[in-house]
Amino acid sequence: MAAHKPVEWVQAVVNRFDEQLPIKAGQQNTHTKVSTEHNKECLINISKYKFSLVISGLTNILKNVNNMRIFGETAEKNLYLSQLIILDTLEKCLAGQPKDTMRLDETMLVKQLLPEICHFIHTYREGNQHAAELRNSASGVLFSLSCNNFNAVFSRISTRLQELTVCSEDNADVHDIELLQYISVDCSKLKRLLQETVFKFKALKKVAQLAVINSLEKAFWNWVENYPDEFTKLYQTPQTDMADCAEKLFDLVDGFAESTKRKAAVWPLQIILLVLCPEIIQDIAKDVVEETKMNKKLFLDNLRKALAGHSGSRQLTESAAIACVKLCKASTYINWEDNSVIFLLVQSMVVDLKNLLFNPSKPFSRGNQNADVDLMIDCLVSCFRINPHNNQHFKICLAQNSPSTFHYVLVNSLHRIITNSALDWWPKIDAVYCHSMELRSMFSETLHKAIQGCGAHPAIRMTPSLTFKEKMTSLKFKEKPTDLETRSYKFLLLSLVKLIHADPKLLLCNPRKQGPETQGSTAELITGLVQLVPQSSMPDIAQEAMEALLVLHQLDSIDLWNPDAPIETFWEISSQMLFYICKKLTSHQMLSSTEILKWLREILICRNKFLLKNKQSDRSSCHFLFLYDVSGGGTSQISLDHEEMIRCAPGATLRKGKGNSSMESTAGCSGTPICRQAQTKLEVALYMFLWSPDIEAVLVAMSCFRHLCEEADIRCGVDEVSVHNFLPNYNTFMEFASVSNMMSTGRAALQKRVMALLRRIEHPTAGNTEAWEDTHAKWEQATKLILNYPKTKMEDGQVTESLHKTIVKRRMSHVSGGGSIDLSDTDSLQEWINMTGFLCALGGVCLQHRSSAGLATYSPPMGPVNERKGSMISMVSTEGNAETPVSKFIDRLLTLMVCNHEKVGLQIRTNIKDLVGLELSPALYPMLFNKLKNTISKFFDSQGQVLLTETNTQFVEQTIAIMKNLLDNHTEGSSEHLGQASIETMMLNLVRYVRVLGNLVHAIQIKTKLCQLVEVMMERRDDLSFCQEMKFRNKMVEYLTDWVMGTSNQATDEDVKCLTRDLDQASMEAVVSLLAGLPLQPEEGDGVELMEAKSQLFLKYFTLFMNLLNDCSEVEDESAQTGGRKRGMSRRLASLRHCTVLAMSNLLNANVDSGLMHSIGLGYHKDLQTRATFMEVLTKILQQGTEFDTLAETVLADRFERLVELVTMMGDQGELPIAMALANVVPCSQWDELARVLVTLFDSRHLLYQLLWNMFSKEVELADSMQTLFRGNSLASKIMTFCFKVYGATYLQKLLEPLLRTVITSSEWQHVSFEVDPTRFEIQGGEQMLEPTESLEENQRSLLQMTEKFFHAIINSSSEFPPQLRSVCHCLYQLI
Repeated sequence: MAAHKPVEWVQAVVNRFDEQLPIKAGQQNTHTKVSTEHNKECLINISKYKFSLVISGLTNILKNVNNMRIFGETAEKNLYLSQLIILDTLEKCLAGQPKDTMRLDETMLVKQLLPEICHFIHTYREGNQHAAELRNSASGVLFSLSCNNFNAVFSRISTRLQELTVCSEDNADVHDIELLQYISVDCSKLKRLLQETVFKFKALKKVAQLAVINSLEKAFWNWVENYPDEFTKLYQTPQTDMADCAEKLFDLVDGFAESTKRKAAVWPLQIILLVLCPEIIQDIAKDVVEETKMNKKLFLDNLRKALAGHSGSRQLTESAAIACVKLCKASTYINWEDNSVIFLLVQSMVVDLKNLLFNPSKPFSRGNQNADVDLMIDCLVSCFRINPHNNQHFKICLAQNSPSTFHYVLVNSLHRIITNSALDWWPKIDAVYCHSMELRSMFSETLHKAIQGCGAHPAIRMTPSLTFKEKMTSLKFKEKPTDLETRSYKFLLLSLVKLIHADPKLLLCNPRKQGPETQGSTAELITGLVQLVPQSSMPDIAQEAMEALLVLHQLDSIDLWNPDAPIETFWEISSQMLFYICKKLTSHQMLSSTEILKWLREILICRNKFLLKNKQSDRSSCHFLFLYDVSGGGTSQISLDHEEMIRCAPGATLRKGKGNSSMESTAGCSGTPICRQAQTKLEVALYMFLWSPDIEAVLVAMSCFRHLCEEADIRCGVDEVSVHNFLPNYNTFMEFASVSNMMSTGRAALQKRVMALLRRIEHPTAGNTEAWEDTHAKWEQATKLILNYPKTKMEDGQVTESLHKTIVKRRMSHVSGGGSIDLSDTDSLQEWINMTGFLCALGGVCLQHRSSAGLATYSPPMGPVNERKGSMISMVSTEGNAETPVSKFIDRLLTLMVCNHEKVGLQIRTNIKDLVGLELSPALYPMLFNKLKNTISKFFDSQGQVLLTETNTQFVEQTIAIMKNLLDNHTEGSSEHLGQASIETMMLNLVRYVRVLGNLVHAIQIKTKLCQLVEVMMERRDDLSFCQEMKFRNKMVEYLTDWVMGTSNQATDEDVKCLTRDLDQASMEAVVSLLAGLPLQPEEGDGVELMEAKSQLFLKYFTLFMNLLNDCSEVEDESAQTGGRKRGMSRRLASLRHCTVLAMSNLLNANVDSGLMHSIGLGYHKDLQTRATFMEVLTKILQQGTEFDTLAETVLADRFERLVELVTMMGDQGELPIAMALANVVPCSQWDELARVLVTLFDSRHLLYQLLWNMFSKEVELADSMQTLFRGNSLASKIMTFCFKVYGATYLQKLLEPLLRTVITSSEWQHVSFEVDPTRFEIQGGEQMLEPTESLEENQRSLLQMTEKFFHAIINSSSEFPPQLRSVCHCLYQLI
């Protein structure tokens, strides 16, 4: 299209540019900004080839936008942004205008574009916040336009001058003459302007003459500043024609200056005209001057006299100051060697000029402070360029007691010296490095006062006009003095920050200072800048502070922080900065947080560059080489508020060591690992940005993870350890970084990907646990605000505080003018949804165990690792712990499942269902299952009757949906956690509750969903755990078969019939899955009666399935007869019939012993359809490989025998895989029963020794010490106890019974006493405790005699010691 239809193609691009302007597309976001910039670049490139088409299109757009009627502040801002975009595009297109542009195009530009540009310049309104920027932008367009189209612009100016020569009005329009100030002027063009002015000056009215005088002077500076080489050559090779024009105009203007007022108006131009005549300047410097040049010499004499204050007129003195500054400025563009006379002229005036402008006791003022400041800046810069070593005026401006205007002038002068060094002979800024200390002091003091003022007074909008404190006296009651002071300090602070940005070395320079002092001054500087970043009341300063900090983090700047110890200083200061910024980000105290995060990403890049450069440095000096605590222990937190940040720097105590220093804050930072804390806080900030509703913020945060990984790569390369010791979740972080390139993805898709990655985080760290906790706190607050809306509104219509003001505070556009929450703001609710998903996805990692002692770590020498603060999140059991935040979060989610909020209840319920079902971390499944089970159990009274309420029904329906999503969604790692909690009770209660809902449409839908859940549950059967699986599945079959054909025959409405058929289908599909391999278990009966009950149960189900098949056939026949058979119904019936046959097959397959007798007769049924169905069932069970040997009488015994063989199975190395697996999975509450079963089974197979060896070996392996062996509540100790109890009872009875009987019944021992306690023989309380005839010695002999008898009996019974106990003792002897 571009080749064949260029006009249409260019017009299409122009139209697209027009449509995406803010005034039409609305408020810009990241994507629209990128698109607008792309369109702008397209038009700029196209303009190089189709210049006229592009300029014409842009001109029309500008006209249309200017003519649009707007209402409201937002529309006004969008209009202003649109105009700026168009003007900027026009300027760039005009700057690249082809040289071969036709005359016709030039005419078009003048007629169409020039009036629109002039509109912006002419309609400038003083004080309007947008007008100044628009005028500057429009003047840039006019400058570019005049570069290649000077004749067209000059023609307009010349025409207007001609019109004014014949105009009789005193107040004539002189706007077109003012265009002289903005056009591009070179030497030849300036001559044309001077010639035109000389020709018409006399004929002009006074107002026009003044306009020409003012505009010509500015045109001169346009020439000098844009073409300085041409001006320099003027003094190397004087141009007679230029000098002639300038001299003639000088004489004309001199004649015009009849009064003092007129002299004051023309002196600045006269000095310029004199500068354009280098030969005249030399002539009037002589003692004898020609008559024709006497007026020039007289002019200079009057100038000196007025400057010295001898003119008697303040106006002339002020004008003389302006003229002298212009002379000084012009002289800086002249090489000293080319014309020394002009420098002598400057030297004759500069002392008086400085005394006039820089007098602290009598500040210079003309009533227009902006102009005064500009004049003083020009003077200071010019004096520096003339003589950089004469810095007396610098000292005056630096003095602490000087007016703030002087400070402002000095700082801006230094900035101009740094940023504008066009000529080779201009001195560089390094001549001022000696004043670094004074500048740092000025910065600290100004910062303190500006922040103090902001804290005490409301934020003041910064406007282009300057207001300094010395002006307060003239504004007595109009404005508070403190407000004026604050405003002046803000402007000075902004200039100081810009100065740091322009040349950081100017404030970093520390000549003749030791390392600790250098580090202290650097810390003070960076700390001050960091404090400015979150200042929402000073957005311009905050932005400039970020740029300055970025420059300070460049490689060459970091080396200046402390040249004696650069690495230690870098980690100390940079970590403090990182910690503070991330703390502010996580507390959401920054409105432009996305932009700050982008800036932070650049800081991280700079940090990594520095690390890479210095990674080969001496490792012993690298404080940053510490390992990460994989156990997830936190660090002791420090709080660095504004005052603390100040105290953390130079005011802090500096620890002096080997050439380096460290900062100690008053908050107890001494000995705390600030490097680790900064990394933790950075992780927290990045994690918490992942739930932002702003796509750009999420993507930027994800991209920052890449730089965290890069830092870990660098550090592990130095330390020669695994990267995972620095970043345990390194792999997931890298995945986050790779996903950050998905710029085109939608918000929902991006959040889904974020949650998937969060679930993959394996290791709990201080960063992710703190991020979870902070997010949870904000989520709770947001939830309360949402649930209370609109109750939090106050009677006067004001509301307490906006959600985005109290919780997010990120995007200025989302902070409404006061409100608890505005639910019409989609971002507010979306952020809450994102937070919910974040907490669901990351909650699992917060449940992992935290080892009390982590890996051996190497950390900065600021405190031991064991002082780190632990997280408030602890490990919880599968039963859940109501005290943990994770448990509370799950509880709150369950309550929100039935949220009935009038406005957003449905959205909340839907999102909770989706997020819990699809995004929940698998590690939280057990807790969720138990909480769901406990909640649903409350829906039944003590007698088991259902408590049917609307809320309970809603909860049940939500639970069904969540469980289905959860089981359907094969999330990575779900198999590991699904079986940690049984869902039998919950599923049975769900069915019991749903059974009583009736047959209404909603009830049928819920039943259908529940059946689908059962089917999915059986698909995940291998991953789930069941306590009594067979009993559970039998009960489920019993309940679900009740729903088959329950209402399908009774429904009259066609839609209800379809729903009931869907229920039949879902029920049968669930029953098919339940019956697969399920032996029927009647609830009652034993022995022969059990088999009979099982047979009856089989008959019940089989008959039901047959009836269902018959019903399907009847429906099909009816449809065929009536001709109303529908394709959808036909498919439903075919599917239902197939499921029914499968159910019958599965039923018969698993119960051949009790079912074959009932089903075999169907093969001989008189109905052909029935016989065919039976043959189909029989074919399927044969295909499934049904074993008919279960019909044998010994089937139960054979099955038990196979089970025993399986449990006692032994491997090649003597291991017992099944028994040991049972020992690992059986709960401790059932260990007594497991010990009994294992000992009995293994002893029956003569494998008891192997069981004991395996169990005792595991006990010994896991024991902490010898003292704890077999003393705990373990399976091995229970097995030992059971063996001694079972096998030792008979042996003990046989051994000890005769001996004890002898002692008790024999007359020989009847009167023998065995008391040997000496205290019993003493007289206590006047009474002897034993018989007087007893003797201690005799009793001791009797006891020894009886003991010896027992001992010999035990020793002699060794042959009768049970073999099982011999095995126990032998195992213990061998192992211990």
